[in-house]
Amino acid sequence: MQQAQETAASDSMKDKTVLITGASAGVGAEAARVFAAQGANLVLIARGQQALDEITQELSAQVKVMSQTLDVNDLSQFEPLLESVMQEFGRIDVLVNNAGYHQRGDAIGIAPEDIAQMVDVNLRAPLVFSRQVIPYMKANGGGAIVNIGSLAGRMPLQGGAAYGATKAGLRSFTYALGDELKPFNIHVGVVSPGPIDTGFIMSNIDQVEDIVFSQEMSSARQVADAALTVAQGKEREVCLPASGGLLTTISYLFPWLRTKLRPAMYRKGAKLKAKYKARNLALKQALKQANKQA
Repeated sequence: MQQAQETAASDSMKDKTVLITGASAGVGAEAARVFAAQGANLVLIARGQQALDEITQELSAQVKVMSQTLDVNDLSQFEPLLESVMQEFGRIDVLVNNAGYHQRGDAIGIAPEDIAQMVDVNLRAPLVFSRQVIPYMKANGGGAIVNIGSLAGRMPLQGGAAYGATKAGLRSFTYALGDELKPFNIHVGVVSPGPIDTGFIMSNIDQVEDIVFSQEMSSARQVADAALTVAQGKEREVCLPASGGLLTTISYLFPWLRTKLRPAMYRKGAKLKAKYKARNLALKQALKQANKQA
């Protein structure tokens, strides 16, 4: 009985068509691998051609892959892309809104155009793209929309006010849209991770607020697995780590507690941040030494 259940779970995405934005690296690339392992047809969307070609080549041996360089800020490209997907695969089953942009720092120190970019990439594009895929999912008799949010969208975070606002908006949209689409068997959910061990955060670690690292770091694979769980309709929201989800809920309900805990969280985060920086330095030195020997 258990083996039959596991087989059914592993086939849940077989021959379905999954669109992933920001698919060339990090969480997007891992999500592509996770859905490919489920037998899904993939539509991989990203701005960078070279990295997109690499993940496409990697997965083409497993499943059918269509890739498209696309800037999610250009809303006019969405519908032509979807028409091409329909011509290629005949259906659209899952959309993973993963593309994101974060300019770190206090709001007063961020250029207005960077604030606009965060709103456009993190909020406007997922809202519009989701709206555009809905008719195709209705035609299938169902589907799923997975939004990659953030713990910053569940609790105010200084040093990330604009970014957190976009993710809070995305989370609100997720829950409201899910209620609207439930009668059509279209599941809408969100993955809300804390810090993720990818270049999105590690490449400019010095600019990241210490408090961010007070939460356990997740891997890109863990976030991708959570995206699959949501796409399968098993969860409405997955928080990573789970303790971060609990903490943000408590802090939202009791704002005074968030203020009281902040100093301790900064101290914890600063210690872990130093640990991650030391690890990165050791990896760079090891890579440099290996290149010399080669």
